[in-house]
Amino acid sequence: MVITSTANQHVKWLRALAASARDRRRERSFVIEGVRLVADALAAGAELRLALYAPEQLAATAAGTALLARLQTLSRCFPATPAVVAAAADTEQPQGVIAAVAWPELPPRPGLRLVLDEIQDPGNVGTLLRSAAASGAGLVLCAPGTADPFSPKVARAAMGAHFVVPLRLLGWEEIAAELGPYTVYAADSAGSQPYYAVDWRQPAALIIGNEAHGLSAAARALARQTITIPMAGPIESLNAGVAGSIILFEALRQRSADACAPSPRNNV
Repeated sequence: MVITSTANQHVKWLRALAASARDRRRERSFVIEGVRLVADALAAGAELRLALYAPEQLAATAAGTALLARLQTLSRCFPATPAVVAAAADTEQPQGVIAAVAWPELPPRPGLRLVLDEIQDPGNVGTLLRSAAASGAGLVLCAPGTADPFSPKVARAAMGAHFVVPLRLLGWEEIAAELGPYTVYAADSAGSQPYYAVDWRQPAALIIGNEAHGLSAAARALARQTITIPMAGPIESLNAGVAGSIILFEALRQRSADACAPSPRNNV
């Protein structure tokens, strides 16, 4: 049966989940929208807790048609009118599908640890999550004061990174314990060392601070050294998402170069 009422209980639950960080933490679920993001979540094995989809909208594209065929085989996935999907959605022009998925419980992996220190712009948080996933970071830690990484805006900006990179929301004492084996660097426009001079092949963690105020006192206390991105011209600092991404990909470059280096040969 197709859901036709915008007052449906599923619509209300999705809207409440999208609007409330407290609800997301209690339910350990978050809302995603759009054909690509929902398809990526399913491909990653995410637990789909509820989905509403408009069959006629999805059938308009090849990717939507493929997703439609998958959704029709799953429980807790309900066909609805485009108006119902739009009522549940957070975007102005929804693509015909909205879903709630469980928080991924990915175990930490080897690799760089990224700490988000009071990053408040959802776009920056999403960008950093996406760059962390793309650069092979082993764990992302969200410190107190950081925008909720499971908000709809962050989920859209991260473009599926939640299902790739391990993510934790921790207090500073827990972060310090987690980073015990790692050398901790903090990005700072007045840093003492260029970011590319760090040996990122070693166990390391990177802290990116608040967009307006920089590093918190807790971050500075934890960091062994501050690093900077040298720049030409009058610009004093970069967007937090851009700065963090530059450093993350320098770490990937170093690790990739090291992995591709020829093995030494024994003389005979």
